[in-house]
Amino acid sequence: MKINCVGGGPASLYFSILMKRMNPSHDITVYERNPAGSTFGWGVTYWQALIDYLRSADPESGNAISESSVRWQDWVTHVHDRVTVTVENGAEGFGVGRQRLLDIFAERARALGVQLEFDCEILAEDELTDADLVVAGDGVNSVLRERHADHFGTEVTVGRHPYLWLGTTKVFDAFTFAFRETEHGWIWCYGYGFSPEQSTVVVECSPETWQGFGFDGTNEADCLSMLEKLFADVLDGHPLIGRTRADGSARWEHFPTLTNNRTWHRGNLVLLGDAAHTTHYSIGSGTGLALGDAAVLAEELHRNTELEPALARYEKTRRSEIRSAQRSARHSAQWFEKLPRYIDRPPEQLMELLGQRHSGLLAHLPPGLYYRIWQVVGRFSH
Repeated sequence: MKINCVGGGPASLYFSILMKRMNPSHDITVYERNPAGSTFGWGVTYWQALIDYLRSADPESGNAISESSVRWQDWVTHVHDRVTVTVENGAEGFGVGRQRLLDIFAERARALGVQLEFDCEILAEDELTDADLVVAGDGVNSVLRERHADHFGTEVTVGRHPYLWLGTTKVFDAFTFAFRETEHGWIWCYGYGFSPEQSTVVVECSPETWQGFGFDGTNEADCLSMLEKLFADVLDGHPLIGRTRADGSARWEHFPTLTNNRTWHRGNLVLLGDAAHTTHYSIGSGTGLALGDAAVLAEELHRNTELEPALARYEKTRRSEIRSAQRSARHSAQWFEKLPRYIDRPPEQLMELLGQRHSGLLAHLPPGLYYRIWQVVGRFSH
């Protein structure tokens, strides 16, 4: 097959790797509109199951990702002057820099014979008329998808809370939450390491708190200075690092949950990763789900000689898992939107309820009652 992938993110690159492993004769080109090495974002998280899969599907890239990752088992929560540490059943979490992840995949793809074209923007699949398959892996703002939004049934729901994605030179040795009550309301962050030198920090608050601090009219330098003071004990004096907009303002955003409710393909065009779906950042599954898309699409194309049945099976297989993940992500986002309901619980209860934020039942029961029920269920499930 002649395959053109639009967008040089993890999903497109990993799909190209898997397809080349399955059949080296595939002619695959990945087009990325940005220059090489210019990705945005700090680190991504994943869990043991994903690294086990990556090592089995392509040991070269899987091992390189594992070796480049930092690890943690502890989860730490700061509320007022309380610090609570928990270990979630010994489960190990991993963080890796987004740029490092892309470099590993790009290097591996090139070694297998994939052609990578940077600084090359594709605005329509019509520009790729000689391709047997066009993969739209160009993200949540996919240009290829938007040209046929009605066909795909594209819908976007924007979250209520503003958030800010930052880096820091503070290296967290645990996945760390910090909640601060201020005169303007609650504001919180969570941080995790992704390299020996840096960590990711995500800051979130309600619109009322955001406006109360004046973040809606504050430049990035002043915004970061205020946040460094609010979370000084967590950062240990380390600075926060942002990405200033052209006008000097901070990059506060509202998370877009994207679905394509009619179909994920049109002729020889198929959606992949964030172009097909997004899940709220608070469950940390976006990259893993994108790589899962890549794996299933490659497998179905390898299994089926005809394109339409392969794309239909890919879509059917992935829709079920994505629906479940988006449901969990919606509950997680709502947990933070209703933070005052949980924040003053005793420390052990708060940590358990924070860990259970993806539950659809939690919002419908008093937090104390849910906690007691879960304690009983947890004992019987081990």
